[in-house]
Amino acid sequence: MSDNDVALKPKTKVEPKLDKPKLYKVILVNDDYTPREFVIAILNIVFRMSEETGYRVMMTAHKLGSCVVVVCAKDIAETKAKEGIDLAKEMGFPLMFTTEPEE
Repeated sequence: MSDNDVALKPKTKVEPKLDKPKLYKVILVNDDYTPREFVIAILNIVFRMSEETGYRVMMTAHKLGSCVVVVCAKDIAETKAKEGIDLAKEMGFPLMFTTEPEE
């Protein structure tokens, strides 16, 4: 190296801080028309719940008026809620799922 050469230092990379995605709750809303067995089947098909877990979630919604089914990312929550509502509509039932941000 001569006297005119400059030693270059490598730049340090700064990793951007990524926030965790906001979580959303999928809520099962009780109604007086959808049969219990059908609600359990929807919970099994859409949310991959066992029959026993689906029964507990369905009974909680039945007794309290609504029940949190799952907490996940916003796009997944909205997709699952829509899928459950659409399957129920196809069969002629007014089953309702809603989504809301987790606090």
